[in-house]
Amino acid sequence: MLVHPSLTHALAQALVDVLWFVEGCEDEQMDPDDAVKVLEGAALLVTQLTSDQRCEFIDLLDSMAAEESDPSRREFLEGFPEGFGLIEDDS
Repeated sequence: MLVHPSLTHALAQALVDVLWFVEGCEDEQMDPDDAVKVLEGAALLVTQLTSDQRCEFIDLLDSMAAEESDPSRREFLEGFPEGFGLIEDDS
């Protein structure tokens, strides 16, 4: 059984797991409109975090990415902060 160091870490992992699944679904697995609603809803949720909460979440994502052995999931974790609006795009 996987033990998380905190409830925050467990919930962050659960959120990432759900969003990783939704983003990877084929149209036959999940309606594309529903997938977009889920992803946009999550993005709205995380953009409403306080600055301290955003920093904590980004730090968790960084540590999760560092521990990830699957290259595509690691890439998802590394791109999460920008992709879900936690940080601004510098371009």
